[in-house]
Amino acid sequence: MTTARFEELDWQETPMGELTLRRRLEPTLGVDVFEVKLGEEFLMSSLFTVAEVALADLGLAAVSGDNLTVVVGGLGLGYTAVAALADARVGSLEVIDALPAVIDWHERGLLPVSAQLTGDIRTTLVLDDFFALMRRKPTTRYDAILLDVDHSPRHQLDPSHSDLYTMAGLGQVRHHLVEGGVFALWSDDPPDDEFMARLSVVFSDPVAHIVDFDNALTGGVSSNTVYVATRHP
Repeated sequence: MTTARFEELDWQETPMGELTLRRRLEPTLGVDVFEVKLGEEFLMSSLFTVAEVALADLGLAAVSGDNLTVVVGGLGLGYTAVAALADARVGSLEVIDALPAVIDWHERGLLPVSAQLTGDIRTTLVLDDFFALMRRKPTTRYDAILLDVDHSPRHQLDPSHSDLYTMAGLGQVRHHLVEGGVFALWSDDPPDDEFMARLSVVFSDPVAHIVDFDNALTGGVSSNTVYVATRHP
């Protein structure tokens, strides 16, 4: 069976711009690659999922206990959420995304992990603004909050997200965690000393993990950062 070299799977206008999901054959590797673009900006690619998986693995490794209540901010291609489900201690998983199109992609089974994600009874896909949720009074306190929406604490997709990375915003995130709960954040930038200083005031013993991965397109090694911080008294 021959697959097309390029296919636009979905295109939708959103409040943040034109959102496109496409599948293309990567000729250098001979594999299908799923990519998401917002306008002319690449948001994510199925070629690079190591750090997305590490966000779940590193975040949950810092949590004790069983029957964990976990929330993922940012559904995307689904790799962070599926990695969280691989932890048998996870009792429930909410995955929050502000874009109906992204939830629709997974409900229609358009992405490689969609069936695995939506077929797990622990999963709930929620249409909401994660950043607005963090500003509200908690109705649920989580064992782990895993966030992968913005490029980094300094580079947000939308200006309305910026308050979360302040001392006050981090305090609101902390308020949504149980004692001993963990906040983990993916970033495309190297560790940020100023952000780490703010984390250190609000949370206990934050760590900035550098996650290296092979970049098949450049032939070199690329890096992302995963911040992990714990709520203690």
